[in-house]
Amino acid sequence: MMLHMWDVPSGMGWWIGFGGIWMIIFWAGLIALVVWGITKLSKREGSTQGRNPTDVIKERYARGEISREEFEQMKKDLS
Repeated sequence: MMLHMWDVPSGMGWWIGFGGIWMIIFWAGLIALVVWGITKLSKREGSTQGRNPTDVIKERYARGEISREEFEQMKKDLS
């Protein structure tokens, strides 16, 4: 039996489908990695999301943005 350059030996046809699946997995992983990287880079480090409100008013008081009376009133309102 003589095989030509493009002939697929019997029993090897499933490798073509297997290779296609790996190609899809590779490209999906690459796209997911790019999206994850862009998401990480676009997040602002100075955001107040997920922080305790009391910590935020303490920082504002320390920077002089609010007076002691305003700080005490806000602290009382939050508790």
